[in-house]
Amino acid sequence: MKKVSLEQELKGNAYPGRGIVIGRSKDGTKAVAGYFIMGRSQNSRNRVFVEEGEGIRTQAFDPSKLEDPSLIIYAPVRVLGNDTIVTNGDQTDTVYEGLEVSLRSREFEPDAPNYTPRISGVMHVENGTYGYQMSILKSNNGDPSQCNRYTFSYDNCVAGEGHFIHTYMHDGNPLPSFEGEPKLVEIPDDIDAFTELLWSSLNEDNKVSLFTRYIDIATGKYETRIVNKNK
Repeated sequence: MKKVSLEQELKGNAYPGRGIVIGRSKDGTKAVAGYFIMGRSQNSRNRVFVEEGEGIRTQAFDPSKLEDPSLIIYAPVRVLGNDTIVTNGDQTDTVYEGLEVSLRSREFEPDAPNYTPRISGVMHVENGTYGYQMSILKSNNGDPSQCNRYTFSYDNCVAGEGHFIHTYMHDGNPLPSFEGEPKLVEIPDDIDAFTELLWSSLNEDNKVSLFTRYIDIATGKYETRIVNKNK
């Protein structure tokens, strides 16, 4: 697979929607995750990330403007033992028995006509080893009568490489779902450089919040960054 520039992928797409990047730092010592949300409506833009335990959750920035919380208020990141779970919806809470098994009971979001895909990732760091899985649940070319499920597993992760998956191919009405395998991208060593790369590359009007985490593969200790447009 050809490696693409994460910066160019984001700058060239005004509305990738929600996105997950998972990989390994260039020096090979860190398991890396990034998750961002974007929004076009006032309801979607009225959000911030806040820490909750070892993970995060979304929260209304201005509770008085919150309209429908059903698809925008959830816990994108949770930690269960040696697993760090990252998703774009409440399926985070169902990913405990294993990514592929648990997601058989879930489908894309019921937000016709977009039928937003559910994207998920699980990072497993244990005894100095690291691997991850990514998944997407999407309608069949916009037909909600069928849910297509795809799972991608990455073992013995290559240093300096990761994969990027997002909900929409580009802006539109309806929004077209992501297509193909997660994109192969470069991962830097420094969490602040990674955070800045993602945040500065997202469309200024549509970006809402960003989460990044670097986990030391040898010790399990981690660093986290959260960036919110609403302050």
